[in-house]
Amino acid sequence: MPDIILSIKIDIDTDRGTRIGVPNLLSLFDDFGVKATFLFSLGPDNTGRAIKRIFRPGFFAKVSRTSVVSVYGIRTLLNGVLLPGPHIGRRNEAVMRQVRDRGHEPGIHCYDHIRWQDGLVNMSESEVREEFGKARKEFERIFSEPARTAGAAGWKANALSLGAYDEAGLLYASDARGTHPFFPQCGGRTFKTLQVPTTLPTLDELLGRPEYPEERLVDHYLSLLKPGIPNVLTIHAELEGMIHLSLFRRFLEQAKTRGVRSVLLRDVVLDLLQDPSSLPICDLADGIVDGRSGTLAVQHCP
Repeated sequence: MPDIILSIKIDIDTDRGTRIGVPNLLSLFDDFGVKATFLFSLGPDNTGRAIKRIFRPGFFAKVSRTSVVSVYGIRTLLNGVLLPGPHIGRRNEAVMRQVRDRGHEPGIHCYDHIRWQDGLVNMSESEVREEFGKARKEFERIFSEPARTAGAAGWKANALSLGAYDEAGLLYASDARGTHPFFPQCGGRTFKTLQVPTTLPTLDELLGRPEYPEERLVDHYLSLLKPGIPNVLTIHAELEGMIHLSLFRRFLEQAKTRGVRSVLLRDVVLDLLQDPSSLPICDLADGIVDGRSGTLAVQHCP
């Protein structure tokens, strides 16, 4: 029977998640010998500006299920509105370097999370290039080397952002929700930066729903793991790294007991790119994912 492989990607959205959640996850991963990909928000934490999402279908349902104040804290929810947004990269560069120094893979999530997630759809090519360029510049300042991977805030991607990735020479990206690695086709173009999509639901898409009681979430996640493909789980420093750390520990314990093998995304990609002609070209387009409000980048294959 083929191995069950799990690659873990951490999206880090806030200053608080970087400062508290990342060290918690580093300690947890040390306990289980897990290496993971940490994608950092590198500019200002303007989380409070997400208030405009109240007009988005499904937003209130998600807020009521996931206890936003408990997850983010009052201070974070005021950032960028009543309080100035702290600069995440400048305040947390030592924590970020620990990720690399402890054998994990650092990458780019975004510069300004709110600007990318809510504003990408209206950005011009020059604005996209500038916004991603600021993230690249801050990453290089912190790590003294260019980023090799990125995963977009809110799974927001389009032809302009994919073009910016190609220009940056990334090894791979993880912007989409889907089933298997692919080269993205969007806006009439095919792009050269491999996409490795998130294949599993995120915790905030399941929490609080009666069909997914919390005491059965670990078993549910384990039931979704498939042999023979890269299973990609995106977690959040603010959730699994903080308020739901014990639940995530139980998941890692059970996964280890069942022989699930943890493989760094970068290593999965390096293996795949030995034969790039075997990888499919699939459309990347906006779509809906159960449990998440709004649209996001979704893999569509023939």
